[in-house]
Amino acid sequence: MDLLLWRHAEAEDGADDYSRPLTERGRKQAASVAAWLTQHLPRQLRIIASPTVRTCQTAEALGLPFQVEAGVGPESGTPDMLATIGWPPARGSVLLIGHQPGLGRLASLLLGGQEADWSIKKGSLWWLARRVREGEPQTVLRTVISPDFLRGK
Repeated sequence: MDLLLWRHAEAEDGADDYSRPLTERGRKQAASVAAWLTQHLPRQLRIIASPTVRTCQTAEALGLPFQVEAGVGPESGTPDMLATIGWPPARGSVLLIGHQPGLGRLASLLLGGQEADWSIKKGSLWWLARRVREGEPQTVLRTVISPDFLRGK
């Protein structure tokens, strides 16, 4: 199973955390990562977004159907996210569009074996893969994509 963790792009400030839309820069960030993703999408991809405006707008940049799930929302912990995405037994691949600190904690748990406050930059994508080597399950980091790198800034 592949797990793609995409942090929402830059959003406007606001009191209602769930209603904050992407900024103009955020729309550009989402579009650049979506363009890269379109060329590299895994088969049998399920896309799951947090129920916030900014994550849904980030998902919409990809132009593919996606599910909105509370289990990957801003307050969700790693157990909630793992249950929502079905890691590790689920087949196929999952693209999870979510928030900090949850995505960083999820990445640290899957790659390092324990939760830590790892930072995932706004708009960035981390691609993890689950495999079995010599009878042992492993999670490996396949790539990290930054929207600023894709846009040359």
